[in-house]
Amino acid sequence: MKQYWVYMMTNRSKTLYIGVTDDLVRRVYEHKSKTIRGFTRRYNITKLVYYEMTSDVQAAIKREKQIKGWLRRKKMALIEALNPQWVDLSEEWFSDVTLSDSEGSGDSSLCSE
Repeated sequence: MKQYWVYMMTNRSKTLYIGVTDDLVRRVYEHKSKTIRGFTRRYNITKLVYYEMTSDVQAAIKREKQIKGWLRRKKMALIEALNPQWVDLSEEWFSDVTLSDSEGSGDSSLCSE
């Protein structure tokens, strides 16, 4: 069964990025290695602070849009309910990989529009 993740990432100043993907490990790696041009690369969004999983792609896209529509304080409350210290939940995932600032122009996230 296919799985989909809605996730939130941040940087040191707690700028939030909300996305949806069918491969969370790959997508977080792309953010951390800055292989995709765009918002997360520009603002150095590299810390995974929240994620949830579903087997329904439409539910994942709907949830992403719902969270994006919330006020910042509600997004922060969702993160802090499960991750009060805002630790990087993917910190150990890539410990044996050197992350670089390589350039990329594609986007492997799911389209929610």
